[in-house]
Amino acid sequence: MVLVIGATGLLGSEIVRRLGGAGERVRALVRATANPKRLESLRQAGAELVYGDLKDPSSLLAVVQGADAVIATASSTLSRQPGDSINSVDHDGYLHLIEAAAQAGVSRFVYTSIPPNLYACPLSEAKAQVGKKLVESGMEYTILAANFFMEVWLSPALGFDVHGRRVRICGTGENPIGFVSYKDVAEIAVRCLRHDHSRNRTLAVAGPANIAPLQVVRKFENAIRQSIDIEHIPEEALRHQWLSATDPMDKSFAALMLNCAAGCSMDMRETLALLPVSLTSIDEFVSEVSNLKELNA
Repeated sequence: MVLVIGATGLLGSEIVRRLGGAGERVRALVRATANPKRLESLRQAGAELVYGDLKDPSSLLAVVQGADAVIATASSTLSRQPGDSINSVDHDGYLHLIEAAAQAGVSRFVYTSIPPNLYACPLSEAKAQVGKKLVESGMEYTILAANFFMEVWLSPALGFDVHGRRVRICGTGENPIGFVSYKDVAEIAVRCLRHDHSRNRTLAVAGPANIAPLQVVRKFENAIRQSIDIEHIPEEALRHQWLSATDPMDKSFAALMLNCAAGCSMDMRETLALLPVSLTSIDEFVSEVSNLKELNA
């Protein structure tokens, strides 16, 4: 039985779907406040739904019972439900989860994290402390250091609006980033769950190539045959936002944007040698998004 934490999210729901397709028994931790359509989608994927909350340690003891493995993807950075915070979810919630899983005899724990060496912020600090706790837990573990999701960071939600022909870029946009598809992160998470050579390791998870955001814009312009207006957020402004922010979430997002400006290249050779998967390229992503534009025109 594989317990998925964060099952209603973008990455977690994809992991549930792929686990079901691989014949795994799946249990999904969900909250009573979750979107009913997302809950029904999880049921359709064959998941057993259990109600609980990372912010409620007492609920976790029952949730982990009978599970031999955990894949954890939840984060307050996207959920933004009442009471969710980096401290309550990404830090304390995960520490309680690891304790409950180890106590229940869970043998394998897959934890989705972020790239190393990011600008210091509450999120990176929480991820580091949770990773340390997991390493010391006695459970077999795999930590996935996942790069920036192309479906999130190259989307209108964060100012990259190809359909509106206007994009916002952090810094000059000239520094390469290993943008990765959340679908590939899901596939790697599922594969490493039962893969002996991936145990007790931290694996880089990125796309097949490192590419500058400006290059991504040019690819979209070629695909849609239209020019795209570019708004640059100066690195100085991002640094000031990072230094002056007092809210943990604001400081963390400022740090992530600073890392986009600085670039975040990753080498996937070691990961692909262990887990040979076909990674989604930026060209494939550009083609998919451009085709959606044509369909919606």
